[in-house]
Amino acid sequence: MSGHRVEDFRISMARLPDEIDKRARKSGGFPYDSKLPRKKYEKDLRDLQIELIKLLTWARKEGQRIAVIFEGRDAAGKGGAIQRMTAHLNPRSAHIVALPSPTPAEAGQWYFQRYIPHLPAQGELAVFDRSWYNRAGVERVFDFCQEAQTEQFLRDAPEFEAMLARDGIRIFKFFLTIGKEMQMQRLHTRWRDPLHRWKVSAIDEKAIEKWSAYSTAFDRMLRKTDTPAAPWTVIRANDKRRARLECIRHLLDATPYANKDSSVVGSPDRRIALPAAKFLESGGEEK
Repeated sequence: MSGHRVEDFRISMARLPDEIDKRARKSGGFPYDSKLPRKKYEKDLRDLQIELIKLLTWARKEGQRIAVIFEGRDAAGKGGAIQRMTAHLNPRSAHIVALPSPTPAEAGQWYFQRYIPHLPAQGELAVFDRSWYNRAGVERVFDFCQEAQTEQFLRDAPEFEAMLARDGIRIFKFFLTIGKEMQMQRLHTRWRDPLHRWKVSAIDEKAIEKWSAYSTAFDRMLRKTDTPAAPWTVIRANDKRRARLECIRHLLDATPYANKDSSVVGSPDRRIALPAAKFLESGGEEK
């Protein structure tokens, strides 16, 4: 960030420096120069949402259980992607899980215990807006847990997810990544908008300061918990429109639901949605 030190950035600053705005779109190695055109985005989104209804109808009929986990950088667009994924699904069969900080009682439980009641039953789709992976990200970065607890989690998570998969739950894990300047731009925009300021927490205000620590934690998380039973798909999310479409497209492409329209689903854009191993080979979050 030429001419602007990270420590100079504040979410509440009156005006974001031009240099940050200029570099935001391509930050973090994003492969496109501009947003996906709105008209194409809206058409593709509607078509893919119709396919999602087919997927949920199939899941209900066949007793399938689907768990979708969203993780990623602060302001990466997880909430917006989840909203578009679930907007037209029957809420009796599709639900969003967004748990608050654990209570003292929950803090004394087995770490995964409070998430288990929210796993999908037969015919259900459960979408986790953050998940048990808090232990490998924010909890580790802010010392809300001990390093030994994180190491234990990184050993246990693949086993936990393998158990769920063996029992028939289809697990999809999305990690949304954005560049540093894009995160600055989005956090600043949130703060300046009274309708969105509620999204900014004390943790978010330190996101840039902790950028490198998060990078190290996220790369380790992806490396240790990317498994055949529960693989990670990394979504380059500097363009929210492309990110939303590719999350939905990947879910549809990887699920064998009835009456799939392959001409609508298409194939994932591998410049946006890529396997964790490929992302890590390119340098991951620490590049």
